[in-house]
Amino acid sequence: MTDTPTPSPDDQVAAAAVAAGGSADLVAGSGYPVDVDAQLLPEYSRFMPLIKWLILIPHYVVLFFLGIGAAFVALIAFFATLFTARYPEGMWNYMVGVHRWALRVTAYHMLVSDTYPPFTLEETADDTVQLQARYPEHVARWRPFFAGLICIPYAIVASLIYFVAGICSFIAFFTILFTKKVPEGLFNVIHNGFTWNMRASFYSYWLSTEYPPFEWDED
Repeated sequence: MTDTPTPSPDDQVAAAAVAAGGSADLVAGSGYPVDVDAQLLPEYSRFMPLIKWLILIPHYVVLFFLGIGAAFVALIAFFATLFTARYPEGMWNYMVGVHRWALRVTAYHMLVSDTYPPFTLEETADDTVQLQARYPEHVARWRPFFAGLICIPYAIVASLIYFVAGICSFIAFFTILFTKKVPEGLFNVIHNGFTWNMRASFYSYWLSTEYPPFEWDED
């Protein structure tokens, strides 16, 4: 009997994109331990942008409570890291799951995904936008005190990019309405907005220990 290999996360995203009518080429980053994979679809639902914000209300409610849980997890992880130089893996997985959930909701809200977000912290094969993150085996004890501070320059740039991404999403509303498409240039700006903000958040909360690169993904 031959064992069936388990598809990689990238393969799962590609399969979901193909099923949705797209290509198997992922928009991926440069090997940094935190990355956002996204797929530009050849066609989007013309009228869904009119109601996406409304049907996401249940997710906003869930994310509110997940955020409260994340605050308590971060507090506990602060002391755990301080004394053990490790971010407890279970807590790290929860924080990544919250970020993943928020990313899927944001991608749907900002019109670059037509897949309604699942109610799960885990990645699914249907996701056309996925968060990839690598668990750090060692976290310096000083990071809970200073990671957020030294991330400020990067976080400022990330916020500016995300602001521009919001403008691009507004423009995409009309391109979808009239053409059922999101221009690749707009999509790349939105994708980079997701990526930069995820990396800023991960470093600020010492979920990642490698300083984020000031790199613009053109793929």
